[in-house]
Amino acid sequence: MSKLERLADRAEALIGRLESLLPSPPAPDWGAARAFRWRRRATALGVQAVLQPVRHVAPIQLSDLKNIDAQKQAIEQNTRQFVAGRPANNVLLTGSRGTGKSSLIKACLNAYADRGLRLIEVDKDDLVDLPDIVELVAGRRERFVVFCDDLSFEEGEAGYKALKVALDGSIAAQSDNLLIYATSNRRHLMPEYMRENLDAKHQEDGEIHPGETVEEKISLSERFGLWVSFYPFRQDDYLAIVAHWLSSFGCGEREIAAARPEALRFALERGSRSGRVAWQFAKDWAGRRTRAVRGASKPGAKPAARRRLRP
Repeated sequence: MSKLERLADRAEALIGRLESLLPSPPAPDWGAARAFRWRRRATALGVQAVLQPVRHVAPIQLSDLKNIDAQKQAIEQNTRQFVAGRPANNVLLTGSRGTGKSSLIKACLNAYADRGLRLIEVDKDDLVDLPDIVELVAGRRERFVVFCDDLSFEEGEAGYKALKVALDGSIAAQSDNLLIYATSNRRHLMPEYMRENLDAKHQEDGEIHPGETVEEKISLSERFGLWVSFYPFRQDDYLAIVAHWLSSFGCGEREIAAARPEALRFALERGSRSGRVAWQFAKDWAGRRTRAVRGASKPGAKPAARRRLRP
């Protein structure tokens, strides 16, 4: 070991001792919000992680989510079991972008917050802190969902191993008041390459065994007890979602019918007929043709009074 390496090791050890002398971060104000973000902040002597309250959660409701009834039923049932203290599974929501994966989790939070459900949003880079989060919420009477949005990993990322161990594999059991809900655009959370299939083993009886690399990459997804898949919307489904959001802005049936051709052009330009695109179109169309109405600018807002649209 070189002199420079020894010096670096001693400096790291010194920083570790100094960090142990720092005051602990303030305890979370659990009554301040129903949702929190796990944030790492750089200090003069290292990085300190804190739970940051999210005081304004998107007010989307389960009734706002259209044409994903099977997915909604599965997630809501699992969440209902969880808040009731019954066995429930960690959940992986996968599929096309903009089809309601994240919105469904937020809607469940709004539906069950009064029964003690809380949400902690964690970036994938901070998943190495999962053991700290589990320890922080252990013993609390609330029920916590750790929410990982748009999850995917590249080779060698530390969060992959941390999540895998947290789901199943650590000697320390996952707290019974905490579940992990993750969304991803792909079922297998790490990229797979053609060369990895060359490791597959062919048995004499014709059976094929995947190589160790492929097995490793699919093992994370398999540790989620519940898989829920989302699919692209058909045209009629997309237009129904557009109609729902236009109605929430106070548009009448005639105005909604008049918006259909433009809604289809809007989706064509974006290459997607998703729920997100439907919501974006509704905001654009209603905003251009109506006066702004307080309280009708976010998903879940109460429908405004019907009003005549200007041509």
